[in-house]
Amino acid sequence: MNTAITILIVILVIFILWQVFIRILRRYLDFPAPAFIGNFLDSDFRRRMQSPDKIISRSGIKEGMKVLEVGCGSGAFTTFVARAVGDKGEVFALDIQPEMLKQIENKLKRSENKDIKNIQLIEGDALNMPLEDNYFDLVYSITVFQEIPDKNKALKEIKRVLKPNGVLAITEFLPDPDYPLKSTTVKIGTSEGFISDEVEGSFWNYTARFIKPDN
Repeated sequence: MNTAITILIVILVIFILWQVFIRILRRYLDFPAPAFIGNFLDSDFRRRMQSPDKIISRSGIKEGMKVLEVGCGSGAFTTFVARAVGDKGEVFALDIQPEMLKQIENKLKRSENKDIKNIQLIEGDALNMPLEDNYFDLVYSITVFQEIPDKNKALKEIKRVLKPNGVLAITEFLPDPDYPLKSTTVKIGTSEGFISDEVEGSFWNYTARFIKPDN
């Protein structure tokens, strides 16, 4: 057998076994991505697989918006969103792990990011967010929503902080061990009264948008 084919088969088998192991583990344990992998999560390698521009476009993030990132982690996409909403917009980056927020704080001190003044770091739980009602134009989550132990409660909190007709955008990516099918994300997203808007992207990498009703 060709050596290259053998290597590809070995990589595929390892990937499948890893996915099976993690998914079994997730049935019994709920935990966020650990802070020690923050450098990998916030890497150009990851962003080559998950383009910030595509995520921003598919999510519906526009200049001047007040947006909330649920589960910002080490900030792989936070600075890109901050620049997309511009000086008149706001980005609230929420994470339950202070170690992750510290990594974003250090990132914002770098010379290439000192122009960014519109990010607020919030330590908090998606199930009980320390944020105002009806404040945000858009809430987004990137390969994080499936990590939340009580998704319905999180959706109620997201609905609370969104303005009427505000947008919820959930992005998922297959290499993530918590990856759900598009139909699963749509089913979960509409379970608390959100209206399904559009799902963009491929089977492997997609963003599902939902609208908060205005009543």
